[in-house]
Amino acid sequence: MKSKKPISLLRYWTTRYLLTLVIGLLLLGAGSMWWIKETTLQNRLNLMEYLAVETADRLGQSFGNQDFGRLDRRLDDRARILQMENQPQLFVTDLDGNILNSGPMRGGGHHRSSGVIPSEVFDNEESVKKLMMDGEAFYSAKSSIMVDNQQTGWVVAMQSASELSDVNQEYRLLIVLLVGLGLLGWIVIYFLSKKILKPIQDVAHAAAQVREGDYEIKLDADPKELEIRELVTSFREMTSRLTQLEQMRAELLAGVTHDLKTPVTSISGLVQAVRDGIVTGEERQEFLDITLKEIQRLQTMISDLLEFNSLAAGAFTIRTERCDLNKLVQEIGRQWQVTQSERVDLEVFTPAEAIYAMTDPLRLQQILINLLNNSYQAINHEGTISIILSEGRIDVKDTGSGIPEAEQALVFERFFRGEKKKLKVRGLGLGLSFSRMLARSLGADLILKESDQQGTTFSIVWK
Repeated sequence: MKSKKPISLLRYWTTRYLLTLVIGLLLLGAGSMWWIKETTLQNRLNLMEYLAVETADRLGQSFGNQDFGRLDRRLDDRARILQMENQPQLFVTDLDGNILNSGPMRGGGHHRSSGVIPSEVFDNEESVKKLMMDGEAFYSAKSSIMVDNQQTGWVVAMQSASELSDVNQEYRLLIVLLVGLGLLGWIVIYFLSKKILKPIQDVAHAAAQVREGDYEIKLDADPKELEIRELVTSFREMTSRLTQLEQMRAELLAGVTHDLKTPVTSISGLVQAVRDGIVTGEERQEFLDITLKEIQRLQTMISDLLEFNSLAAGAFTIRTERCDLNKLVQEIGRQWQVTQSERVDLEVFTPAEAIYAMTDPLRLQQILINLLNNSYQAINHEGTISIILSEGRIDVKDTGSGIPEAEQALVFERFFRGEKKKLKVRGLGLGLSFSRMLARSLGADLILKESDQQGTTFSIVWK
């Protein structure tokens, strides 16, 4: 099954934002239309009721002088003042509902100069009522005509439901408003999304460069958004680290080639001299001893590589047991001290109470011996080394010259060797990286606690 072709982030999100906006506006529009229709109908019914009441008051004040022509003109003026688009029909009736004025009754095709208002208009006390006439819905509003506190008739205002509910103009204004909001929202979403996506697109382009092996990238953007700023900053740091690792890889290749080539060349020359009889007697034995030392050094480097690869691949075992760390640390320090060719000033500090932990003593010994060897190289036979055991941690401290600040962040990188160490000690630069991996396999971590001109402290810290 073929996968769908990916689309740009800008198109993907702006399309979804726009779809969400349109759905929201449609729902808002539907609710607004219902509200407009209901409120407009109610307002028009209130106006129609007001006209009926006002007309009845005027007729009552005229004491029966029913000049309907003049009254109609006043009503027309009142409708214009109230900005009524469709004026209701006003009827003056007697108490029995007989129409007294000559105004035509519109709606339903009726045009007559006289008639009778349906009795259902007067059947209850409600001033506003909906009724059906000839299959068409009408609304009526009534008000009694009072002369000298006596009711003499009725004023009835009537209008068809279709005219009262005609809100096309309001709907047009609402549609224009919603379309304007939709366009404005889409434009805002588009440009904001484009602005947000610009640094992400730059990072994606830079990632493509890194994939091709080009680490010389430039990310000039300095976004204000916290998450995007962190993304850009992290990518810059990543490419910087990759550049350093690439440089270290090149140095490793040159270093390993040199470290392997030198003993091989020495062994080849020594063996050839012995074979050809160039050296004899004690000198021959000395050449053989040197050859064995060079072979042992080669074996050590190859063993380091094999152990590191096994650990990195997880092809090794951890056998944990409950250990008395006080005794274990003291024993490791003593064994390491007696195996050194020259005297080493080593001090082991343990608390008064025994500290027990579940760990693999052989793996812990590997870590401590590697740290002690590094400290021994740092003090250059002139300082002291301390192993300090406390609850949850073991510190290995020396009084050497310290690690340069520029190199401290790289000491745990595989194959990294400091400038000073390259000149004094041959190796692959795997010791600290290997030790940290061992520490993490034991449920702990190996960290560089501090380093300055007065010395260096590495710590094994249990989590």
